[in-house]
Amino acid sequence: MSNSEASNQHPNLILTSQSVSEIKSHLGNIPVFDETLAVVKEEVDLAIEEGIDVPIPKDMAGGYTHTQHKANYSNMQRAGVLFQLLGDEKYAIYVRDMLLEYAEMYPTLGRHPQERSYSRGKFFWQCLNDSNWLVYTSQAYDCIYDWLPVEQTDYLNKTLFRPYADFLSIETPKFFNRVHNHSTWGNVAVGMIGLVMDDEELLERALYGLKEDNIDPTEMDNDGGIIKDKDGRAGFLANLDSPFSPDGFYTEGPYYQRYAMYPFMIFAEALENKKPELKIFEYKDGVLLKAVDALLNLTDADGEFFPLNDGQKGMSYYTASLVSAVDIAYYYGGEKPELLSVAKSQNKVQLDASGLAVAIGLKEGKEEPFVKKSMELTDGTKGDEGAVGILRHNKEEEGITLVMKYTGQGLSHGHYDKLSFSLYENGEEVLQDYGLSRFVNVEQKNGGGYLKENKTFAKHTIAHNTVIQNETSHFDYDFVTGSKNHSERYVFDVSNPDVQIMGAKEHNAYPGTSFHRTMVVVNDTTFAKPFIIDVFRVDSDKANQYDLPYYYFGQIVSTSFKTPAPKSLMPLGAKNGYQHLWKESESKANADQIQFTWRNNYVFYSITSATQTDDDVVLARIGANDPEFNLRRDPVLILRKEATQSTVFASIIEPHGIYDVVSETAENAYSNFQSIKVLSNDDRYTALELKMVSGGTKLLILSNANAKREAKHTLKVGDDNYEWTGAYYLK
Repeated sequence: MSNSEASNQHPNLILTSQSVSEIKSHLGNIPVFDETLAVVKEEVDLAIEEGIDVPIPKDMAGGYTHTQHKANYSNMQRAGVLFQLLGDEKYAIYVRDMLLEYAEMYPTLGRHPQERSYSRGKFFWQCLNDSNWLVYTSQAYDCIYDWLPVEQTDYLNKTLFRPYADFLSIETPKFFNRVHNHSTWGNVAVGMIGLVMDDEELLERALYGLKEDNIDPTEMDNDGGIIKDKDGRAGFLANLDSPFSPDGFYTEGPYYQRYAMYPFMIFAEALENKKPELKIFEYKDGVLLKAVDALLNLTDADGEFFPLNDGQKGMSYYTASLVSAVDIAYYYGGEKPELLSVAKSQNKVQLDASGLAVAIGLKEGKEEPFVKKSMELTDGTKGDEGAVGILRHNKEEEGITLVMKYTGQGLSHGHYDKLSFSLYENGEEVLQDYGLSRFVNVEQKNGGGYLKENKTFAKHTIAHNTVIQNETSHFDYDFVTGSKNHSERYVFDVSNPDVQIMGAKEHNAYPGTSFHRTMVVVNDTTFAKPFIIDVFRVDSDKANQYDLPYYYFGQIVSTSFKTPAPKSLMPLGAKNGYQHLWKESESKANADQIQFTWRNNYVFYSITSATQTDDDVVLARIGANDPEFNLRRDPVLILRKEATQSTVFASIIEPHGIYDVVSETAENAYSNFQSIKVLSNDDRYTALELKMVSGGTKLLILSNANAKREAKHTLKVGDDNYEWTGAYYLK
């Protein structure tokens, strides 16, 4: 049989005749694959018993019709796999009968009756979900294609699949011809069904986007619009080129990278099987394989993704899309043994050649630990639009993780939070990023879609741990302005595991104002745990009000400042997210430092900050102007400097003790630090003194203008001269 004849035999996308034969030869002897197959069989058998239900589309996300159509495409895809691997025709019959019902209904449908989306679908309220349907259903169709009579495949191609592909692309270009995770799904949907039908025109459309003469000008609007990459391209390859940095970071953030990885990887697998000449896994220096590694590293100790930009907390690499991504990356990326340890924790595999390889690797005990290390992941197509920095310190089963965001805007899912950060201990959030404001697939909450508070609070700068000027969000909350700018990487040095440092600058968040934040994780053997030094420099051409929030969890234990309660709660401000914060207390620092200690999950934490006596300290809580209770009621400490031109926020963030509820004893409940003091600050250097309760002191000097490792520096602080090489001095 010739190669061309073999490539026209079905299945030939995710499963192939060769991989089916190999899988069958191993069945019963590959535990994790056999267990996954058994679970899938049980669930699909139950769906078949319940019968086929293809309702007329009506509901938003989370509603009955939405949920049913979602279950249908999942069940069809899995039934197709079961037909190939088990040979039982009942699975092929199930897929065929459901497809025939969809083919009968499709010509009767206009766009979905719910009018909220910029790109209303057919079976779902938005084309994104229709694309989900087609990506999964294409795989099912491929599995039964050669089993069906030719007259039925012709009917399905002409009545359902080709019109559906045209609808998602030519008829909805503002959805299809973009650089966005939505469009990636659309590109892959059209490409996958094109591969099944051997339709080269659809494949070209999927890979390279629509030609201009295929775009109806009336479909081009400003609500979602035609947003191509910087070279004027669209399609799958543009979505692979533009949002990914050379390090594999996806500019929309890990939550949406997780969502997009399934279409990216499943289409790549299909292309590798049917169009190997494209060498898709080598594209852009193997960026897809790098992306899986980057995404796994963008998780806490529990495998949950950092909620950068729009991100729902709790989403982790245990999701089905990452099971597929890990398996495919293992199979096509050189079978790296550390990926097996992730797959082992997932405890399921994709039912194809990649899942088989993983199952065999696990059976043979080839896995090695996936060790998450400190790293910097650049942003931007060329890696020159800022980055995300991750500092980790792990000791036995315990660890501290500090995440700092100094990226580009992140497309439409980006937040206005330049130089923000979040802190984790043992997988638990200590100082948090709020994430998105949405109850995904909960119909009662805006049909499962984004809540208005996502735009009125969650995206605003005050919702993040970074500086806000004059109660106005970065870039004045303007998407076009924000998209033109990114923060600048300044230093990232983890060569010394006991002093890890990262820093970045932001010159465009406010006209006439520049920010420079440096964060250091210090492991000092005299302390039980590492501590963090946070230095946020502000340089402006005029006096402003500056707020620096720290969003913590738990209960306040003690404060060095007064906490007067107001007679009545009032919002902290009128707009830019401030309207959603209740002001619970406000007082003057009345000292050259403040200390704030709280307890969460029986662990004690303290923030010690340098202040001026007339600085304000605000305690606030999310929830004002929120009559539908869409926002969490999380607390925040805000350090405020008024009528100030240039300044430094300098703080020590310290985990330092534990409370035993059984013995009712508190161990190390007090901070180890007495104060932090800014000794000097200018464009070249910032010098800080950290004074400990024990009587000892530490001196930290930061080079603000030259962070090169080989750079030599000299600075006089008080009566002493200090010389060092590199970005910092700490003793």
